[in-house]
Amino acid sequence: GGWDSLSAAIRSGADSIYFGIENLNMRSRSSANFAISDLAKIAEKCRRSKVKSYLALNTLMFDEDLDVMRKICDAAKLADISAIIASDIAAISYVHSIGVPVHISVQANVSNIEAVRFFAKFADVVVLARELTLNQIKAIISQIREDQITGPSGELMQIELFVHGALCVSISGKCYMSLASYNASANRGACFQNCRRKYRITDEDSGEELVVENRYVMSPKDLCTIRVIDKILDSGVAILKLEGRGRSADYVSTVTFAYRQAIDAYLDGTFKIANFAELEKELETVFNRGFWHGGYYLGEETGAWSGFSGNRATVKKFHIGHVSNYFSKIGVAELTLKGGGISIDDKILFTGNTTGAFKMDITSLRLDEKEVKEVKKGDIISLKTDKKVRRNDKVYLLTEVQRI
Repeated sequence: GGWDSLSAAIRSGADSIYFGIENLNMRSRSSANFAISDLAKIAEKCRRSKVKSYLALNTLMFDEDLDVMRKICDAAKLADISAIIASDIAAISYVHSIGVPVHISVQANVSNIEAVRFFAKFADVVVLARELTLNQIKAIISQIREDQITGPSGELMQIELFVHGALCVSISGKCYMSLASYNASANRGACFQNCRRKYRITDEDSGEELVVENRYVMSPKDLCTIRVIDKILDSGVAILKLEGRGRSADYVSTVTFAYRQAIDAYLDGTFKIANFAELEKELETVFNRGFWHGGYYLGEETGAWSGFSGNRATVKKFHIGHVSNYFSKIGVAELTLKGGGISIDDKILFTGNTTGAFKMDITSLRLDEKEVKEVKKGDIISLKTDKKVRRNDKVYLLTEVQRI
């Protein structure tokens, strides 16, 4: 979604980043998007960190989009982007023709081995539809190995799976509700998410309102699979996809870091049930609509409606100021507080295009060269930071949300 989120993902342990540019991606309306001119810088930033860069070019496309699509693909090749994620046959075919690796998007709804076999002509990676159970996913991967289904690289096809983030009431996002209501197609990256609102059901003949226990009848909870990561990786899934676009840098940082810990624990043989609670508690601090743990991957019923449309994060952030200077030799930041004050033992968040996002507890504060316990709006203060920050980084106060 932006430079701060890109840095946050890299610093929190992602192996690859997916992002959109211009308007031919599924978050073109809801998320900040990079421009074609940013491609070279993104690719270089990722290469320096030994992270792969994936360009999302995954919307349904019309004839009038094809020239722009080709222009974007040519620029991506010139910048040496690692791969392009696509679902439209026109994009898949063109990307393959110019020698850029293709990943088949979840929007292609690949849900069986024959579809995998077909797309192997073009791609080395397929993101499977979200509606499959873990047993079905495992069967597809077993068949890939048994039949030695390879992509253009000559390597066995790899399966990628969404494991965390927003779910859609429709089949892998193939929804027309926003198009019907606003002439803004979800399949073109312009969803208004009107499914997330409250709805009533009324008998038009009698005028009687029918009782619906949960008015958010089309707003699913967020998918969270951290407690079943071992089962997902045991199935042979090679790439785990965390949905972070349209979210803040601290969301990207928190989610990436939590799953990085879980995956590393699996790889070194220390993955334990006892670890779930702490990791899930941390995930709950950032934007979420409540969690559906494992979801349909475990064969659970699909009626996991959230009961609300908005954010259920357990921690709220308040913008209180920015970094006006940083003294790297002593690890001290100067903060200008324009939006509010802070105190000893408060927790704060720094975000920035290079810094990404990180949180820390305040253990000391200095105002006018004196140690103080609290400072107020308008003060220019200094404090030691756990990590390097940069001028103009934003600073937020984090407070726990009390829910009834």
